[in-house]
Amino acid sequence: MKMFRIRVNGNEYEVEVEEITNKSGVSPIQTAQNQRPSPVQKINSRTPTAATAPTAPVQEGTTTILAPMPGTIVDVQVSPGDKVSRGQTLMILEAMKMENEILAPHDCTIVQTHVSKGASVNAGDILVALS
Repeated sequence: MKMFRIRVNGNEYEVEVEEITNKSGVSPIQTAQNQRPSPVQKINSRTPTAATAPTAPVQEGTTTILAPMPGTIVDVQVSPGDKVSRGQTLMILEAMKMENEILAPHDCTIVQTHVSKGASVNAGDILVALS
C-alpha cells in the first residue's frame, strides 16, 4: 500500500492505494500505458501506416500533437507562426464534461493547426504541427 496526498478543488485528501499486478507480475496500468499511443508523434520520411496517417498534409520533420481522447475543441489559443514555450496551453479539448489543456511539449513554433474551435476530434487525430 502507498499513501498519497491529493488536492481536489482546494480540498486536501490522504488516500491509500494498493498496486495490483497480474500473474506475470506486471501492473495492468503499466501494460495499458505501454499500449497507449504517444500524444506527440514525430513525422519522418517513412510512409505512415493507416493507423497513424495524418488527416491533413504535414511537413516532413515536424512534430505533431495528437488528440489523447475523443472530444470537442472549445478553444484554440495559437496560430501558425506563433512561438510557444514548453508547457504553454495550445488548445483546450473538452471530453466527458471536463476541459483538458493541450500543452506544448517543448519550446517551438506552430507550423499548422489542424482543428478549429468547435471541431469534434477522435483519439489520435492530429491537432497541431510544431517545429
